[in-house]
Amino acid sequence: MIIGIDFGTSNTDIVISDNGDKEFFSMPSEQINDEILDKILHYIDVDTTNLEKIAVTGGKSSDLSNSIKNIPIIKVNEVDAIGYGALELYDLKNKPFVAVSAGTGTACIFHDDNKFNHLGGISIGGGTLLGLSNYILNTTEVSELEELSQKGNRQNLDLLIGEAVNEIGSLYPEISASNFLKGRSSKDHNPSDIAASLSNMIGEVIGTIAYLNAIVCGQKEVYFMGRTSQIETIKKGIEDRLKLANINGIFEENREYGNVLGALRALQQKQL
Repeated sequence: MIIGIDFGTSNTDIVISDNGDKEFFSMPSEQINDEILDKILHYIDVDTTNLEKIAVTGGKSSDLSNSIKNIPIIKVNEVDAIGYGALELYDLKNKPFVAVSAGTGTACIFHDDNKFNHLGGISIGGGTLLGLSNYILNTTEVSELEELSQKGNRQNLDLLIGEAVNEIGSLYPEISASNFLKGRSSKDHNPSDIAASLSNMIGEVIGTIAYLNAIVCGQKEVYFMGRTSQIETIKKGIEDRLKLANINGIFEENREYGNVLGALRALQQKQL
């Protein structure tokens, strides 16, 4: 039996792999230290006598000790975790691909010739959604924000291309020309419209960085991981941006566990 742990800024994801069977867990993130590993092992109620190795990634997991209870702790860098996670989720084998991990922030990698290359990242992601929603809407509950955004109409706040100009190249008229522009003339907007505009804005930014990296790498698909891409209004914003460049977004189930699955696969494939 082996365990993978991904220490995200907001969530800590855990996967137990026992003879090929996988069990998934999540818990709110806390300060990373050796004590948190004890807490995690207690939380998932695992028999450590059968535990061979623990793979860790994310946060400051590299600061952890090299073992706990005589169980080796293998540290996997986040670029490898994202890359191997995409390989695991999407069964991509050795083909070149661009993968985007959309979590608290957003990171992009490119796989080619059996190597993972970090394309860079942006600070926009789920953390942006929660921080701004706390200021503007007085909530940080993702389920509440998603429900609000699905009820809202972002066009009450966003200026669309079709409203701003007659024609710009191949841009669709319903694409945003300016997020939240209509908020400059009035503060009288309902929470649903604000949530819709905010979620869409985050999706558009992630989608833009995704399609630009895909173009640079000569790819027609982008493979997504991370919880932020599971919020439907954000996912739609991502897909709308990808369409501008004829890039296809691929969204597999369980993609919130992509990085931790990648840590496990790195442990196995690289024989760490």
